[in-house]
Order: sequence, then structure tokens, then C-alpha cells
Amino acid sequence: MTTSSLLIGLLCLTVNALSCRPAASPQVRPSLDVTKSNVQDAHAAPARHGDFESPVVIAWLEDPAVSESSGVVASRRDPKLLWTHNDSGDGPFLYATDEQGNRRGVWRVTGANAIDWEAIAAGPGSRPGRSYLYVGDIGDNQRARREIIVYRVPEPEVTPAAATSDRKSALITEPAEAIRLQYPDGRHDAEALLVHPVTGDIYVITKTPTATSGVYQLKAPYSASAVNRLNLLSAVRGVPTGLITGGDIASDGHAVVLCDYFSAYELRLPGGASSFDEVWGQAATSIDLGTRQQGESVCYAADGDSVYATSEKRQTPLIRVKRIRGSR
Repeated sequence: MTTSSLLIGLLCLTVNALSCRPAASPQVRPSLDVTKSNVQDAHAAPARHGDFESPVVIAWLEDPAVSESSGVVASRRDPKLLWTHNDSGDGPFLYATDEQGNRRGVWRVTGANAIDWEAIAAGPGSRPGRSYLYVGDIGDNQRARREIIVYRVPEPEVTPAAATSDRKSALITEPAEAIRLQYPDGRHDAEALLVHPVTGDIYVITKTPTATSGVYQLKAPYSASAVNRLNLLSAVRGVPTGLITGGDIASDGHAVVLCDYFSAYELRLPGGASSFDEVWGQAATSIDLGTRQQGESVCYAADGDSVYATSEKRQTPLIRVKRIRGSR
């Protein structure tokens, strides 16, 4: 065999071998319907179980305008009511609902814009004895915002007549205070906003798929005219995911509930703790929320004996998980 024939033969074998290889799989961008394998952190401590009953869908929110419930909080004026709002794409509206899923009213937040509303909390405010709602315009998927905003507004009174309102005929809140926030270490995406029920301190929990979530704090009182600088307080190490999408502080100030797309986690303040912020270093109790699509909201009932959750699904389920008696 001549040298040229040998080279041609080797070339043909190489081409044939390459043609037999399976084609490379095209890269597929992850969808928003994340799987559990994408959010588990192998380095996080495993969550404990057993303090809560099985989840129950107690109602479906009847208001068709609530199509992407991104935050939920129990009313402090009426323990049988909940407040929710949509994700980005809606206007600055708050929706009141009861435990049966009935629409109890729609309010436009005066003086507020809705860039990417992701969370809602309840807490004290500038007027003693009044309950306030805090709406977190804190979403930043592209890490493009120099500052984020929390709108604080006195919680509206929900009367029977309010049930006839909708977005076109929305009731009007009192003027909102715009509390502008800036991170100390660059830009972050976040979907969880918590307010301490006694001090009024604000907590923003960042959302990250590759690391633990950060806890950023703004102590009260804060400015409604200047930009407020957040303080990086801690990392949430007791929760097996960095994709925190919602949270709340119990009305007695002794526990925190956080959620990701699938489950919820409770962190309890240990007995004898000298500061509420010790809660962030505690091991978590896992709370089963059942099967929910794009779950981004969780809150305590007003008495702290149950947890409520919704999802960004049309029609929106209202999920309740009761605490096992004696587990507090």
C-alpha cells in the first residue's frame, strides 16, 4: 500500500467514526418551572420535620385578577383576612381575600409604582397603634437596579361594601411612603421581605441559585426621603436552598417562615436568646406545602398557629398548614 493510499484510508476511517458519533444535545435554557434537584444545597443542614400537619387547599381565590400571587400576608386588622398582590405586569394593586377565597376588595396604592413587586409584609409604622402594609418592589432578575423600594402604607379598613371593587373601580389607600434601599455589596435579586412586628426593622432575603441567601437588614426608624443603606447581617444556612421566594415573621416575634418554590421552612428563636437576629443561625423545620406551581409566597396566620401559602397559578390555590398542637 502506498503512503498516499494509507493516508486516504486513515482519513476515511476518521470521517466514518465521526459520523457515527451521536449529535451533541442542544443546550436547553431552564424553564421557570424549576425542579427540586436545581434548588437543593448539598452543604446546607437537612431540615427537621414533624411540627406541622399535612397541607390542605382550603380555597381557590375567586378574583381572576389575581393571576400571579407573589406575596401574601395576614391582616392585622382582621385575622380572617389576607392581603396579596401580583408579580410584575400588574399595577400597584393590593387584593384582600378571606379564607374562603372570596374577594373582599381591591386597592390602588397611592403614590406607588409597580416595577417588580415580589413580597408583602405587615408591621408597625409611624403612627402608634396602626397596622401598616409593606410592599416590596425588590425583584431584580437582571441585577440592573441601583436601588429597590419598599412602600409602606396604613392597612386599609375592609368593609363589606369594598367587595364590589375591582381594578377598574379600585379603592384608594392613604399615600404610601417610599422607602428606598441600597445593598452594601452590589445588586441582588430578592423575593422575600419581612418586617419585625415590634421594632419595625426591615429584612430583605436575597434569592440565588448558586449559594445561600443573604439576610439584609434596615433598622427602624428609616428615611422616606434619602436612600437607606442595608446592612448584610447573615446568611440563611439552615435552609437547603438559596432560592428563597417568600417569608414572614410570626406576630410574637419568635419565629420566621421562609419558602422556596416547593416547600417552607421555619426557624425558631431559641429560649434565652438576647436578640431576634439569632434566629438566622437556627436549624430549620421543614413544612410540606404539597404540590404548587411557582410558589412564591408564604405567611403566618395572625395567631401564628398556621401557615398560608399561594402560588403563581391561575386559579390561585390558598394552602393552609396547621401547626401540631403543643409544638410551639
